[in-house]
Amino acid sequence: MNANPFLGIILHAIGGFAAGSFYIPFKKVKLWAWESYWLVNGVFSWIIAPWIAAFLTCPNLLDVLKGAPGKSLFWCYFFGALWGVGGLTFGMSVRYLGMSLGYALSLGFCASFGTIIPPLFNREIVDLASKLSGQITLGGVAVCLAGIAICGKAGISKEREVSAEQKTASIREFNFMKGVWVAVFAGVMSACMAFAFAAGKPIAENAIRMGAPDLFQNFPVLIVALAGGFTTNCVWCIVLNVRNRTGRDYISAPGASLLVNYFFSALAGVTWYLQFFFYGMGTTQMGKYDFSSWTIHMAFIIVFSNLWGIAFHEWKGCGSRTRRLVIAGLLVLVASTIVVGVGNYVASRPPTAPSAEVSGS
Repeated sequence: MNANPFLGIILHAIGGFAAGSFYIPFKKVKLWAWESYWLVNGVFSWIIAPWIAAFLTCPNLLDVLKGAPGKSLFWCYFFGALWGVGGLTFGMSVRYLGMSLGYALSLGFCASFGTIIPPLFNREIVDLASKLSGQITLGGVAVCLAGIAICGKAGISKEREVSAEQKTASIREFNFMKGVWVAVFAGVMSACMAFAFAAGKPIAENAIRMGAPDLFQNFPVLIVALAGGFTTNCVWCIVLNVRNRTGRDYISAPGASLLVNYFFSALAGVTWYLQFFFYGMGTTQMGKYDFSSWTIHMAFIIVFSNLWGIAFHEWKGCGSRTRRLVIAGLLVLVASTIVVGVGNYVASRPPTAPSAEVSGS
């Protein structure tokens, strides 16, 4: 399959938009505890949607999963479960910090670990750094991290400028210190999804052998990885339901519509799944340096979540310096996706173009 990095970037942008938008439907859920609507969201995003998508796109799906190496299935599920811990705490970071700052800090750590560690683990980093294409790609990763740092600095600036009343006006449970610690933990654990995709490569290869189009090869991988994520989230939500006595939320919503709550929780879940629907396709287009998909994905999520944060007035009351930092951070993030795309394009050029892969020395 011929790589098309710029098509991959477009697919990652669509996935980033979905991921940056999925929390919005929760604003319509009334009088349910967080653990209740988070679990309903999880059923749709981590169980129902992945199976439907895989059944529609991959022939012989059950045979694909049965024929996959047991080791690959185990590690894909295991890393998915660890990622689920990150996804669980990520939702908490958005509660405490809002969409703009919560996404920026959590995904900043997620991008760093999820992008750099796979090539280090596979001992590919030296080869990567010795080639022009690899140097460009790593440079794009560095630019992305710089953009994330600028967004984080904007959040810190907001913390200093905005009064407590203004913060809670747009973010009901705003708590900067608690949110920062949760965001750091969420970002590190969420990076495990990159490892789940790496562990699931034999599953994807088996899907291709069974007749799945190259573009859809990762959908069976998502079934396994997201099942792991659902496990950790389901256990914790049920624990909270018991501890907080909120189990009745699933059968009643006094003062609110039960049907509306289910609908918007399900909508959030399906929207969330679409991020990996497009991420899985985008990865297949990135060529030799497909690990860079994680950076691009994180960058677009932060861009769109910050745009939504602006739309919901999360930066209201901030000074011009803070607003300039937000805009600068978004522009740097967009620039990073272009740089990474160029690096992948250079790597995908035919070997007859000797100038594409010269040593950086």
